Amino acid sequence: MKKYTYSANKTDKLGNWFLVDAEGAVLGRLASAIAGRLRGKDTPLFSPHADMGDSVVVINAEKITLTGKKWDQKTYYRHSGWMGGITAITAKNLLEKKPEDIIRIAVRGMLPKNRLGRQMLKKLRVYSGSEHPHVAQKPEALGL
Repeated sequence: MKKYTYSANKTDKLGNWFLVDAEGAVLGRLASAIAGRLRGKDTPLFSPHADMGDSVVVINAEKITLTGKKWDQKTYYRHSGWMGGITAITAKNLLEKKPEDIIRIAVRGMLPKNRLGRQMLKKLRVYSGSEHPHVAQKPEALGL
C-alpha cells in the first residue's frame, strides 16, 4: 500500500464568493484575512503552488481605519521609471482620491510576488460605497 501526499491542482478549485464590509475595520488585520482567503489557506486542499482561493468583494473601503498617526505618517510611493519620477502620497490624501487602492495595496503586499500572486489579486474586488455589481454571484457575508 502506497501512501503519498496529495497535491492540489486547478480541477480541485471550488471558487466561492465572499463579501467583506470594511466599515470600522483596521487595515492590516483586514488585509491579512483577505489575503489568506484569496490564497486558499483556509481550505484543507491548500497547496502553495496552486490557486485554491476564493473571490472576495470588499465594500465601504472609504470607512477603513488606521491606528496611531498613520493617516499623516504612512506614505505610499510610486515611480514612473524616469529620473526624478518618484511620487509620494499620504494615506489621508489617498483615501480622498482612491479609497479602494489603500486596501488593494495592503493585500497585494501580503500575496506572493510572482505570476500566481498577480492571478490571486485579480479575484479581489474593492468598492468605496456599499453597492457592488456582483449580486448575481451571491457572495456570502464574511465576518472578520
